[in-house]
Amino acid sequence: SVLGLSTRTSPSFVTVTKIAVDNGRGTSATKVGCRWCRGPVEQVGRGRPREFCKRSCRQREFEQRRQAASHGIDEREIVLVRSELDRLRDDLYVLACAVEDVERDITSSSTVAELRESLAWLLAAARPLKDPLPSRRP
Repeated sequence: SVLGLSTRTSPSFVTVTKIAVDNGRGTSATKVGCRWCRGPVEQVGRGRPREFCKRSCRQREFEQRRQAASHGIDEREIVLVRSELDRLRDDLYVLACAVEDVERDITSSSTVAELRESLAWLLAAARPLKDPLPSRRP
């Protein structure tokens, strides 16, 4: 179990974000994160949505899946270096402490300046977790 989640049933660690944009041609496009590098993938027109920003990303993802299968690793599982797991746990602990501090400050009679300071602390603790996994971009 990693962070209270079963590694056997955890979803893929790649987050797909959809953003509607005006492409200037009177039609709307949707940008989706590349399954390999998380870079933007523009979706225009009909058909099956693109999942990769370029062919090399598609090839790398195929190679990775094939290699993982040869080692008996399911695509829902991830392999994580111990130091990265430790860093993630440390960042989550700092965030949990920041949340407790802000909750305490909100319930006590704090000044506006103290609340701003608490929120700044909370944001500083959350920033490392905004994108906790290293990007695959070269």
